[in-house]
Amino acid sequence: MAKQRVLISGASVAGPTLAYWLHRQGYDVTLVERAPALRDSGYAVDFRGEAFDVLEQMGILGEVRGHDTQMKGTSIVDGDGQQTGELPAEAFAGGLEVLKREFTAILHRVAGEVAEIVFDDSIASLEQDDSGVRVTFERGAERVFDYVVGADGVYSNVRKLAFGPHQDYVHHLGMSGAGFSTSNHLGLDHRGVLCSTPGRAVYLFSAGDADRMTVSLSFGTDTAEIDRFDAARQQEIVHEHFAGAEWIVPQLLDDMAMADDFYFASACQVEAASWSSGRVVLVGDAGYCAAPTSGMGTSQALIGARLLANRLAEADGDYAAAFAAYERELRPYTAENQAHGREAVKMFGG
Repeated sequence: MAKQRVLISGASVAGPTLAYWLHRQGYDVTLVERAPALRDSGYAVDFRGEAFDVLEQMGILGEVRGHDTQMKGTSIVDGDGQQTGELPAEAFAGGLEVLKREFTAILHRVAGEVAEIVFDDSIASLEQDDSGVRVTFERGAERVFDYVVGADGVYSNVRKLAFGPHQDYVHHLGMSGAGFSTSNHLGLDHRGVLCSTPGRAVYLFSAGDADRMTVSLSFGTDTAEIDRFDAARQQEIVHEHFAGAEWIVPQLLDDMAMADDFYFASACQVEAASWSSGRVVLVGDAGYCAAPTSGMGTSQALIGARLLANRLAEADGDYAAAFAAYERELRPYTAENQAHGREAVKMFGG
């Protein structure tokens, strides 16, 4: 009997992890990623709870530990930069923290050994029937798969095509922010600094490169539409919200204009009444994003990917039963993480 074919859209964390587990269960897997190549950017990611079991079973836990940022904690400071408190390392780093670029490189190597990875392409349309899902691509030739998985983030293209428009699923939590890296002006040594004042927050940390620090400037917002603006307008909005701030903030605002890794994102959660529609299913942020403030995005992606693959294998072709079991088991966990994500927004200016 021919192997069942699965197309996964999105090659960040959930996608490559699912590719590994599906191959292990006997599936023929293709990963499609809109980006032209592996992304070499992003904050650090952390791991908690059952996520360690997933990494260990994939045989990469030791390698991931080798990239531990070894953060020592985070100082809480007031608007003048004077320390008022201390947060332990695990508050942000969980049980283990690594730079995202290091982790995704490991996942892509593992996935590349067992799956076809197609960069610089995206799904254009999905058409389901009893025999499978007919997929057209923006660049590649049309193909047919048994199942399609959306592992493509908060603004999932798969979810939009198979479930409906983003506004039906993406819920803004009242906070947006800019991120970039700059010179390590504070001489941070595997430490972070958090300054949270009404309506805005500054979080700085240095981990992998002693000469650089990562900057997060977050603030309260009424809409996530700012995410769609160009970078120049986004930076103007950041300046508006941090006008009058003291300490190191004026320097950071100057640095922002020179950063080559500037990005902007709003804190959002994804809430869907169902994570599947026929032969199409969602995993990770595409189905149940808990917001970055939850600290659980990476762990959810790892745990959800393994569970989905296992339930598909156990269902012996009854994909509807597999998708239902996957959702039934994981939903309480994601609901708890989303509640924590909503509460934690307050710490970052939301």
